[in-house]
Amino acid sequence: MVNVRIREGESIEEAIRRFKRECEKNGIMQEIKKREFYKPPSILKKEKISEIKRKIRRKMLKDNRWYK
Repeated sequence: MVNVRIREGESIEEAIRRFKRECEKNGIMQEIKKREFYKPPSILKKEKISEIKRKIRRKMLKDNRWYK
């Protein structure tokens, strides 16, 4: 949970900017976007597997660059 207290002499716009920055830093906006639409478990599993494959592929490409 993000709490932002308005400082002495601070405008509402500045406080809102600080609030948005804190939300982004804590990953709240990403979580909202992730939960915006329902995804069945089968889709989530496929996405997770594809993410793992992508990470492995990137790691292998990175490792191969050092050998050349």
